[in-house]
Amino acid sequence: MASVAFLGLGVMGYPMAGHLKAAGHDVTVYNRTTAKAEAWVAQHGGKFGKTPADAAKGADFVLSCVGNDDDLRAVTTGKDGAFAVMGAGTVYVDHTTVSAAVTRELFKAANDRQISFVDAPVSGGQAGAENGKLSIMCGGDAGAYQRAEPVMSAYAKVCKRLGESGSGQLTKMCNQIAIAGLVQGLSEALHFAEKAGLDGAAVVEVISQGAAGSWQMSNRYQTMIDDHFTHGFAVDWMRKDLGICLDAADENGASLPVTALVDQFYKDVQKMGGGRWDTSSLIKRLRAAG
Repeated sequence: MASVAFLGLGVMGYPMAGHLKAAGHDVTVYNRTTAKAEAWVAQHGGKFGKTPADAAKGADFVLSCVGNDDDLRAVTTGKDGAFAVMGAGTVYVDHTTVSAAVTRELFKAANDRQISFVDAPVSGGQAGAENGKLSIMCGGDAGAYQRAEPVMSAYAKVCKRLGESGSGQLTKMCNQIAIAGLVQGLSEALHFAEKAGLDGAAVVEVISQGAAGSWQMSNRYQTMIDDHFTHGFAVDWMRKDLGICLDAADENGASLPVTALVDQFYKDVQKMGGGRWDTSSLIKRLRAAG
């Protein structure tokens, strides 16, 4: 068992840190809102730090799941950041979905301090985090990954190293690109069924068993039919992720016409007041259009 710090206790980080404690690790947490860290300690035990550095001091592994590039810089190299107190040979694992550019920047900053840095974004949503069944896609040095993988196994369904630093983030971009098209296609299918006077649930019962089947269809069709969008991954966060994908495509020359279009559809949902609705709310845009 290891001494572990976990930075960021949002809808993903809170249960992920809990799984680490349940696995027997010595866990210290940090959250920007201290009350959240206090609540976590009251529920799970362990300790909390008032700053990222407080939480990371003496830890063998420091893990984070925060909001965006700037948040990640703040908890690593910012004032009272974790890197300042991490010793040589320790490992930093970042589960945030951020740009490959900031990942490579922090990989170098960590390496300069003899700290190993693994980018390890996750997929599976809040339910995956709560059930300890996340898909974790990793980039970084093979040795650092091998050391960190047993720690991440506390909340992993699958965990794999895809290559050097940034490879995990690039793989997460592939994940978001695929999801964007799937959710739009599912929204259109359910909207078409409604307009055609069909029973949407009965339609899904049949088509989900064939080539049209997907995780999105199996897990989101009923709430989409019910016009219920208060769970899952928020539209605001999806637009952040798709922006990262589109920026990376501009750099590497990839053509992402569907992704760019769906990103604009999510912008329409935001204008409808749906920034905090989950990503399956694309169907509300179709319904609003008639």
